[in-house]
Amino acid sequence: METPKTPSPESPEVPEPTGIAAVDWAEASTDPRYRAAVVDLLGALAYGELAAFERLADDAKLAPTLADKAALARMASAEFQHFEQLTERLRQIDEDPTTAMAPFASALEEFHRLTAPSDWLEGLVKAYVGDAIAADFYREVAARLDSDTRSLVLRVLAETDHSSFAVEKVRSAIEADPRLGGRLALWARRLMGEALSQAQRVVADRDALSTMLVGGVADGFDLAEIGRMFSRITEAHTKRMAALGLSA
Repeated sequence: METPKTPSPESPEVPEPTGIAAVDWAEASTDPRYRAAVVDLLGALAYGELAAFERLADDAKLAPTLADKAALARMASAEFQHFEQLTERLRQIDEDPTTAMAPFASALEEFHRLTAPSDWLEGLVKAYVGDAIAADFYREVAARLDSDTRSLVLRVLAETDHSSFAVEKVRSAIEADPRLGGRLALWARRLMGEALSQAQRVVADRDALSTMLVGGVADGFDLAEIGRMFSRITEAHTKRMAALGLSA
């Protein structure tokens, strides 16, 4: 997952947070609808981190060298640490982590079932592209969260070694055998489609999350903004494909 970019001095000034984004958890959570939305969000993110840990541990078995195996083991460890932070936060706000994660298990397991990599390179592309799509979505939502929850979400989305490691390995493989490019590009497009499909399913099934996204809880989102959000996620995916040496 990639660290959010720090605006350059030439970038437009970031506007001051307003509404829920300008207050802390103690104040924001007095709204039961907002509280339910945040519990859903943390539950989904926690299960995603747990699933990522399991997947990376499995993918390590496909690693061609001991160095590669160790690199994936470090990534898996980082994902589990993120999982621990999220479940600890749920306990701090008097929510059971297992109960909070349960509604999202089916959709995430289905995504991983439909996108099981057939080899080492497909596993790397999935770790890089799949995790980044999810991170982009959560980061978009984080901008409308209370200050405490936003800080936690951004922290667990902080950079691991996924980006540089995957890009280096995939680009080197394509340079050695250009025929791999077409297959991996198709694979990445499939990942994008499945990820968006499952994300839409999760949001549709959870009233609190869908209300947050269309503006009923967190200020600033509306139906038009939803479309712009997914456009930004798609644009970021296209840039990552280029970084891998693949066509979008």
